[in-house]
Amino acid sequence: MAIYLDHAATTPMSPEVLRVYVSALGVVGNPSSIHSQGQNAKRMLEEAREQVAAAVGADSVEVTFTSGGTEAINLAIKGLWWARPSTGSGTGPRRILIAAGEHHATIDAAAWLATHEGATVEEVPVDAVGRIDLDALERMLAPDVALVSVLLANNEVGTIQPVAEVVALASRFEVPVHVDAVAAFGYLPIDFHTLGVAALSVSAHKIAGPVGIGALVIARTATVVPLIHGGSQQRARSGTQDVAGAVAFGVAATLAADGIGARQTRLRALRDRLIAGIQSAVPSAVLRGDPLDRLAGNAHFTFPGCEGDSLLFLLDVAGFSVSTGSACQAGVPESSHVLLAMGISEADARGALRITLGSDTTEAEIDAFVAALPAAVERAGAAGLADRAVRA
Repeated sequence: MAIYLDHAATTPMSPEVLRVYVSALGVVGNPSSIHSQGQNAKRMLEEAREQVAAAVGADSVEVTFTSGGTEAINLAIKGLWWARPSTGSGTGPRRILIAAGEHHATIDAAAWLATHEGATVEEVPVDAVGRIDLDALERMLAPDVALVSVLLANNEVGTIQPVAEVVALASRFEVPVHVDAVAAFGYLPIDFHTLGVAALSVSAHKIAGPVGIGALVIARTATVVPLIHGGSQQRARSGTQDVAGAVAFGVAATLAADGIGARQTRLRALRDRLIAGIQSAVPSAVLRGDPLDRLAGNAHFTFPGCEGDSLLFLLDVAGFSVSTGSACQAGVPESSHVLLAMGISEADARGALRITLGSDTTEAEIDAFVAALPAAVERAGAAGLADRAVRA
């Protein structure tokens, strides 16, 4: 059986969540119906909304369920943009500021607004560990900025962002801030009201819940124009709501929030064991992201002379599921935009590997991975050398 070390991509559904999910799938009733079965479904739905809200320090009225993190991010960025005064007339705030190295859901949503709505999208630079440059952000902020979007923690290299400082700077110009907390939820404590952001996106499948449901948490004081229109079932989203998915999400969110302290402590110990093991087994490996202020379950390395895709394949054959820091479009490997934004050369960025841990990861699995890594790096390095020779 393969050892799963790709929890940042998706997490296995926990037995408790699976049990309540299957049970809820058997419930009949549209939560918008007024008969008793419909109202029973509505009760289950609203209890789940309360659980998700409590897990992120929000009020239940502030939680809008979505189909996942990508929709939540799109709703935040496009919805906040459309809601800003006069953006449609060309006379109001038109600039969108996003941190370099954001998730593609953010990048592509902002790019869509630039292409179709006339927005001006600007990237705020990040430093060598992937942290947003606050001085640059301060210089870029002005009354013509419609919104700012930043990750709570980077989904590739794990660096935790100074969101409180971002919000403080943006508030000087009354600019709303969206925080993408999809990668951080379950690994960092989140208090929506303390953060003071306009919107925050999360997803269930990152915290041992089902794929296909997420949420955008929208502050009472914020206005978001919906992407989907129809029945006005939720504050910022129309459509019949997924009761079973919400119930499972609610349980997963409660478990994630309640056990976060113990989980952080355990995962940090495993992560540090993994990092030390890799640095000992492959001395040329370079840890990327902040060495300390990073997600507890994240270890991201680049391996000079290697292709990340080759490493991924070799480790998969050896029985380990990990992730590469690069995307593959139309069969052409591309270097990670996150690493490039951090100032890492394209050649070095191509040899990236992200190893992410979860609640069921063990020391024995970490040690087995470390033991298997040197042979994979050696073979990937040889393949990379041959490939460069052919290209030359």
